[in-house]
Amino acid sequence: MIKKAKKVRHLFSKKSIGQIPGSVIYTGKKTDQKLFIESFDYNKESCIEKELTNVEECFSFKAGTITWINVNGLNHVDTIEKIGEHYELHPLVLEDIVNTSQRPKIDEYDDYIFVVLKMLYYDANDTIISEQVSFILGEDYVLSFQEAEGDVFDSVRDRLRHAKGRIRNMQSDYLLYTLMDAIVDHYFSVIEVLGNKIEDFESDIFSGNVQDDTSQNIQNLKREILRVRRAMFPLREILNRIEKNENTLIKPKTITYYRDIYDHLIQVSENIEIYREMVWSLMDMYMTTISNKMNEVMKVLTIMASIFIPLTFIAGIYGMNFQYIPELHYKNGYFVVWGVMIAIFLGMMYYFKRKKWL
Repeated sequence: MIKKAKKVRHLFSKKSIGQIPGSVIYTGKKTDQKLFIESFDYNKESCIEKELTNVEECFSFKAGTITWINVNGLNHVDTIEKIGEHYELHPLVLEDIVNTSQRPKIDEYDDYIFVVLKMLYYDANDTIISEQVSFILGEDYVLSFQEAEGDVFDSVRDRLRHAKGRIRNMQSDYLLYTLMDAIVDHYFSVIEVLGNKIEDFESDIFSGNVQDDTSQNIQNLKREILRVRRAMFPLREILNRIEKNENTLIKPKTITYYRDIYDHLIQVSENIEIYREMVWSLMDMYMTTISNKMNEVMKVLTIMASIFIPLTFIAGIYGMNFQYIPELHYKNGYFVVWGVMIAIFLGMMYYFKRKKWL
């Protein structure tokens, strides 16, 4: 219990108990992340993509367009506070943006909607990464905040650049939908990798190819599935609230698209629950395989002991130091004893074979 308490304190060590509500304190680990801000300013006719060199450029976009500003680098708290001041974001919203342990949620305000999601992907070391992404939906803009550079929004950028689909004909609520949809669609890629890992483990265990670290690898796989489940499960509540909300920022015709995300999420949820059961079964299979191997070893040792018990008995009798033992002075006694022992050995082997113990 003491070790567990220390671990919990470590998780919240960067956010002191008793801190003033609304304090903008970065709680992540990537403290040396460079600031990167990009923007897409678009309408039906054009799309202007820029890499912004200073925060003031986030505040000067022409009217009649939809603007997407993507900020990478939550450790740059001063920049986020300036953006929040310009767009009149609540201090608690800014606090949640830089709190990387924030649970996925949605908050509605008078002029904007705040959404927090978890973006999942595998890194080069085949380790699952959970990165927090925060969205601010306004009347004609969407702000997104990420902890580090690199995301799953390349398809959205491509659609904006080349006017693919209906994205440049729609409002900012549709842009938020496409960004959320990209995150949820990437969940499918993650669970596909998880499914392949489970199948590989099943094949190895069934074929008897069990390594010393198999148990640890199964535990790691279980933690990955739980991480996906924690990131995905609250998203149901977010989509339910979007569907039932009466906020004018999300148009009624766009609600249908958000329902499509919900359908995808249900499919992901079902797969995750199936994989959870399969991982538990994997551990049972592993323990059963280990038990079977142990039983095989014990069976061989038991057969060997059973064979040598009568042989040891005979050798023990004729190894006693009594002067008057029958057949002690018999000329061919040594060979007779060997013959009896070999006959017993062969007879027991034949018996074990007939019983299919060998």
